[in-house]
Amino acid sequence: MKKYTSVDDIHNLDEFLQLAKKIKANPLGNKELGKNKTIGLLFFNPSLRTRLSTQKAAQNLGLNCMVMNLNTEGWTLEFEDGAVMDGSASEHVKEAAQVVSQYCDIIAIRSFPTLTDKEKDEAETVISSFVKYASVPVISLEGATEHPLQALADALTIEEYKTSPKPKVVLSWAPHPKALPQSVPNSFVKMMKKMNVDFIVTHPEGYELNPKVTEGVRIEYNQEEAFKNADFIYAKNWSSYKDYGKVVNRDSGWTVGKRQMDVTNNAKFMHCLPVRRNMIVTDEILDSDASIVIPEAHNRVYSAQVILTKILESLK
Repeated sequence: MKKYTSVDDIHNLDEFLQLAKKIKANPLGNKELGKNKTIGLLFFNPSLRTRLSTQKAAQNLGLNCMVMNLNTEGWTLEFEDGAVMDGSASEHVKEAAQVVSQYCDIIAIRSFPTLTDKEKDEAETVISSFVKYASVPVISLEGATEHPLQALADALTIEEYKTSPKPKVVLSWAPHPKALPQSVPNSFVKMMKKMNVDFIVTHPEGYELNPKVTEGVRIEYNQEEAFKNADFIYAKNWSSYKDYGKVVNRDSGWTVGKRQMDVTNNAKFMHCLPVRRNMIVTDEILDSDASIVIPEAHNRVYSAQVILTKILESLK
């Protein structure tokens, strides 16, 4: 495996999930794989689970970790080819990516979208530039349009908690006070299309995701109808794709609570975290036995470790 920047980079999901289960049963079983190798974690944006889980996964494999918050500790980077660098940027990504490649065997990057420039965001300017100019494998720790490590952890969580061969999974939009990226829902949709699940996306009109991502997926504008007999509810906010980056609805009726969960098949509640209590989901649900958000977060270690294992094996 040469990179992991999209769910599309997984060609055999079952193989990855079986490896994740094996790793979870014995996290230190391949401690020598990363010996004398280094991963560089570059953060343009804040992180908790992604940073710690990836560091933990790297340590489990014997990797050295170098972490840098580029938004506060590094030079401002230029990404445009042919740019006259007479503004705030001090260094071009062409040099930066090549330099970091000399220090690290793997580069992992977190970079959020602008939510104002759809073309720039969909080009994944930051991560794709590192893929282009780095001479080592690149991993996305969340980009402008995808969060593939989260999606793999989500798939593992559903695999562990499902009680039928083809569970019903619902991705539900929920309200939030500010505009959020489509990265998590995009990757979750892509991952569910690879799994044997009955999958539905539900949201108010105006919150349709990129139609290329949701092609072939059932869209339901009535949340209660979508929730009927569901086995898993994955709640997440995202801003408008059509009216790009805008908050076009704050309907509190979409907050996941007892009323919605009562029509499910005793569904498990999922969320990538951090979660806004009593906006995305009520305390009553989040603190109940239905919530599996903590085990889901725990699986972030093993999703990262699967990807690192695959990449390290390709470096042998």
